[in-house]
Amino acid sequence: MTHYVLLGTGVAAITAAEAIRAHDSGGELTLVGDDPFGYYSRPGLAYYLIGELGEEMLYPYRKEDFLKLKMRFYRACATRIFPAEKQVELDNGTRLPYDKLLIATGAQAVPLNIPGSDLKGVYKLDHLADARALLADAKHGRTALVIGGGITALELAEGLAARGVRVHYILRGERYWPAVLDELESGVIESLLAQEGISLYHKCEIAEILEKNGKVNGARLVDGRTLKADLLAYAIGIAPRIELAREPGLTCERGILVNEFMQTSQPDIYAAGDVAQVFDPASGKYLLDSLWNPAREQGRTAGLNMAGPATAYIKPAAFNVTRLAGLTTTIIGAVGSGQDPDLLGIARGDSETWRQVPDVIVAQGGFEVNRLRLMVGEKHILGAVIMGDQKLSRALQNLVTQKIDITSIRAQLLAPHAPIADILAQFWSITQSLNH
Repeated sequence: MTHYVLLGTGVAAITAAEAIRAHDSGGELTLVGDDPFGYYSRPGLAYYLIGELGEEMLYPYRKEDFLKLKMRFYRACATRIFPAEKQVELDNGTRLPYDKLLIATGAQAVPLNIPGSDLKGVYKLDHLADARALLADAKHGRTALVIGGGITALELAEGLAARGVRVHYILRGERYWPAVLDELESGVIESLLAQEGISLYHKCEIAEILEKNGKVNGARLVDGRTLKADLLAYAIGIAPRIELAREPGLTCERGILVNEFMQTSQPDIYAAGDVAQVFDPASGKYLLDSLWNPAREQGRTAGLNMAGPATAYIKPAAFNVTRLAGLTTTIIGAVGSGQDPDLLGIARGDSETWRQVPDVIVAQGGFEVNRLRLMVGEKHILGAVIMGDQKLSRALQNLVTQKIDITSIRAQLLAPHAPIADILAQFWSITQSLNH
């Protein structure tokens, strides 16, 4: 009988458990996690904050789904791995033997390192517990400060604004999310935020969080200005939780390095999700992802390799559908313009693939809140940003991920004032008909 131990209760670990059970119904399967809320949708926290989802809607699994996996569960924190003995030590002193081990411990928020960051009323958004505490405080708070330049910070700002809190949104850079969005796209998002009553402060940093009776009372900015506030929420990036892997000597950079089979430098130890730094054949680099779908696919691949046939994980082009200031936005492939000064790490809902800056021509189309931007290479579309109307998002995902040759329409796409959407729609229709 094979002993499988999975560390973590997120989507990577659960999907790995499903894959293991599909190939080994009799093996001993053990799940270890210290999140008191277990397995829930991390992307759903944004909709929970804004009030569109109730807490019960965050849970994709029911009791019978867990029972089908026939798992033992330890609510504990793994503290040490002993590869030679093939054992994992838990914080309650228990040692679990394993034949195959998965590290899917995720990532945690990069801490805010400024005076006053330990005050009551300072919040991050790592877990459901954080969201609960923030919403409880928001009932009493009249004004909030939000720090950070990516998706999670925006979700915090919008969630608080939706609860009737006045929000001051602090950005270190000149505009919102410059690593991924261009100037016009950032402007669209900022305009929509202003319509929601959110005040933006560009090229600003907080020097000190001010306190009154041990609680947040505002902040002093580096330029000397003071802002009053009842609470502060931040999202300045995340750091993979790799301490468990470092101590026994697994090869790590910012994450745990894994091969195409999700194996670490110890063949019987695997890693998946936010904690894994996965080889990207397109760039030849090991990259981090903090997206839900890649975590699920990595977990599935790890589980297959732990219990079934050898299965390679081929890192796909980054693909994420999100809402920015209420505007549905799809981001595919390489669209970035450089490193974002607002982010100390990789932000949740982000992918380093977006930050690879290709030497390409940028073709743009659309205006206001319906917008399409393409990164056009010599023979392929390398990336796209689609804001508003999403009719072309699936077609563009296929064009980018399948590296379909667009030589025949490249000149048309790059022509001044080209009807980009019409050209792409016609090309995709022809491509589909030829493939059937």
